[in-house]
Amino acid sequence: MSLIPKGAGLTRQQMCDRLAAEFQDGWIVNLGLGIPTLCSNAAFGDRQIIFHSENGVIGYGALAKPGHEDLHLTNAGAQYVTLNPGAAIVHHADAFAMIRSGRIDVTVLGAYEVADNGDFANWKMAGQKGGGIGGAMDLAVGAKHVYLAMEHTTRDGKPRLVERCAIPVTARGVVDLVVTNLGLFEVTKAGFLLREIAPGITVDMVKANTGGRLTVPDDLPTVRAAST
Repeated sequence: MSLIPKGAGLTRQQMCDRLAAEFQDGWIVNLGLGIPTLCSNAAFGDRQIIFHSENGVIGYGALAKPGHEDLHLTNAGAQYVTLNPGAAIVHHADAFAMIRSGRIDVTVLGAYEVADNGDFANWKMAGQKGGGIGGAMDLAVGAKHVYLAMEHTTRDGKPRLVERCAIPVTARGVVDLVVTNLGLFEVTKAGFLLREIAPGITVDMVKANTGGRLTVPDDLPTVRAAST
């Protein structure tokens, strides 16, 4: 294991900015709890992105700033959000009908672990009696694309990108992209492909902190579209 210098790598907002750069104009995007919610703060320019929440808020925008919260308007994680023009509030069942009918272009979820074959686990930690399934299983199989935003290692330094998930899996073989504080990874048949590396991070650091199969291209760019 190679220690990651303090302050090196991507911030959580930068991680989400990078994933948000992958969103295509007109996409309907669902954001999971935790780090993924920061994707709605990204700058989209001329792209129209429709954010979808399981609790029925369709077309919301950035997280509300302190002092500007509408107490009646939250996402599925109970965070206060803003509304974009044309937004709608629908029944909880209708929000899930959108998921189950395949109308979500991408879901961005957090995870405890992701395997190099695209399996991921995000609803139950090791040794935990219960769990928090939420809508993750519906999203994982109903969305056209599945992206993950997560820290590269656990608090005690163990890899979260692994060869095989050791805790109960949410869905198998569905993950397309993973962004961590160390870089952007694509899930391929050969395992994790490091597409872009974070500023201040070396390839040796990535290799030392990754548990699954990893391919590093000769021409490796630095992560783009990362805000401060």
